[in-house]
Amino acid sequence: MDTKEYLTKLLPAFKKYYTIKEDDITPPFSAQATFSSHNEQYFLVKQAKIADIDSNDYVYFAETQKLTEDELNRFVKASWDNGIAKVHPYNGHRNSDVTLIIIADSFEDDVAKKIKRTKLSKTYKLGIWGWSNFRLIAIELSSNQTAYNRLGKDLKSLLAK
Repeated sequence: MDTKEYLTKLLPAFKKYYTIKEDDITPPFSAQATFSSHNEQYFLVKQAKIADIDSNDYVYFAETQKLTEDELNRFVKASWDNGIAKVHPYNGHRNSDVTLIIIADSFEDDVAKKIKRTKLSKTYKLGIWGWSNFRLIAIELSSNQTAYNRLGKDLKSLLAK
């Protein structure tokens, strides 16, 4: 299976909750997905609003033949910068996470270790206006191995299916 076929099989898993965009994508990505949730809490009646709660997730899909450290850094920087630019924190903002899924035929040596050590996060007004975290997972199709950072571990079961 090549990277295009794998991406074609992976995207339907996101279609239920995410808005998927495959055309007019920011390079170097193959597809993007966006999830937005808005909740409101009231006390007895709608006029007595207690809180607005907004949560977002921006997912970027990247494909490559051989994942090198330089390419990994380029993917991470591009996805983080693009995702953070979409965040508009305010007192009802809870979180806006950025997720990067890399599909590669093979990994260069030590790339899996670098993926595991990748950690990016940002708080807004000391966390009062929410936060952003970075999730990263990469799959090597030749050996069917996955590499992920601490927050990307949750995506492992999705990629295995």
